[in-house]
Amino acid sequence: MPDWLLNLGHILAYEPGKPLIFPTGLFFWLFLGFAFFHAASRRIWSVRKWLFIAFSLYFYYKCSGIFLLLLVGTSVVDYWLARWIAGTQRRGWRATFLTVSLVSNLGVLFWFKYANFVLGSVWAPLSGHAFTPMEILLPVGISFYTFQSLSYTIDVWRREIDPLRDYSEFLFFVSFFPQLVAGPIVRASVFLPQIKANHYPDRTERAEGWRRILGGLLKKAVIADYIASNLVDRIFDSPLQHTGAECLMAAYGYTLQIYCDFSGYSDMAIGIALLLGFRLPNNFDRPYVSASLTEFWRRWHISLSTWLRDYLYIPLGGNRKGKYRTYFNLAATMVLGGLWHGASWKFVLWGTMHGVALALEKAIGWPRRLEGSKLLRIFGTLFTFHFVVLCWIFFRAKSMSLATGMILKIATEFHVEIVPKLLDAWPMVTFLLVIGFSVHFLPQELKKVCEEGIAKAGWIGTGALLALAIWVVVQAQTADIQPFIYFQF
Repeated sequence: MPDWLLNLGHILAYEPGKPLIFPTGLFFWLFLGFAFFHAASRRIWSVRKWLFIAFSLYFYYKCSGIFLLLLVGTSVVDYWLARWIAGTQRRGWRATFLTVSLVSNLGVLFWFKYANFVLGSVWAPLSGHAFTPMEILLPVGISFYTFQSLSYTIDVWRREIDPLRDYSEFLFFVSFFPQLVAGPIVRASVFLPQIKANHYPDRTERAEGWRRILGGLLKKAVIADYIASNLVDRIFDSPLQHTGAECLMAAYGYTLQIYCDFSGYSDMAIGIALLLGFRLPNNFDRPYVSASLTEFWRRWHISLSTWLRDYLYIPLGGNRKGKYRTYFNLAATMVLGGLWHGASWKFVLWGTMHGVALALEKAIGWPRRLEGSKLLRIFGTLFTFHFVVLCWIFFRAKSMSLATGMILKIATEFHVEIVPKLLDAWPMVTFLLVIGFSVHFLPQELKKVCEEGIAKAGWIGTGALLALAIWVVVQAQTADIQPFIYFQF
């Protein structure tokens, strides 16, 4: 067999630990080929549909290997269960089919994500011996496509949407590659009508798509990865060996890193989808400008927060069963939201802190107090931001003890005179922190100005901007592009 064919096979095959991610050369060339055939078949929907499905399934195979079968299996089960739910009027059968969907989806998620955590938490106290974790690999993006598929069967059960009669369209929905492995979580009611519309993007949509792709690329590959490699990872790996000022700088760094990393992926996913004729929901809306946690969760990971609201908080009773039940529902929803992020007590604590704070805000009516008061809004923004930073420390730290140790360092060993030395030691990190937070607080209107400029630039101007962005990424890179943080969830 020719060497070039062997090399091609190696490139296209699944490589454990090396998921196919957007800002890489391999994805760029694969997507370029896909885009060519996509454009050539835009008037033939059946060809375009199967082209999408084939590329999406291959994309997931490159990310998770044999677990592709799990994705396909989930789509088959929920497709037929939704058909059966809609096909009977008997409440008992409808409830049974929905229960099967819930058990199958959440059961698979539990096994891969929580089995070791639950068994470890129970085994050690009962037996007195340490628990040896089982070797269970976590499929990339399982939390995202499980919630997406599950919302479809629930919506059919609620009679909010009609079930699909064509399995290929449901597989298209579940496997759509731009948002498959790290969101945003897309509702069937939003996405399925777009499949049938077979829309091709106009000039304005392409401009918005390129603006999002370029912005997401710079967020991820320049700001997030550089700050992670040169500041955050160094401090969080051994926080007790650093000063309080260094720990605080790392906490601020991670606050910006996780936003740029996750919103960068979302921006690129939304941008790529726009170039292909599909509009995904916005997933971030400048969350750190929030003056309350209630507002923060309307701006951060919007697709998850609205999913938890519609499929967990409201079914629990929402705010319809009295104020104390409302507080409990808020706290319970956020605890489960914390567990969604990972099987660890630190995520439970992270969710609990947010849940309790949301309940307290509700109790004192804090969001209402902000109306019409600029001073209170400034105070609320500063307080909310630093509370979120505090919670991120538990989210990022390797253990609860290291998180609390890091917080104690900041509280008891913070020496102001060290700060100028730190800024001198990390000039590029400081520059990116300033730029990142400054851009975050810029008004939304500037995004429209950028899109209008890209639209007027045409293909040559857009190509030049893309080349410039790639050059900046290459210059800023200190190592290979890191996997997105939310791949692990």
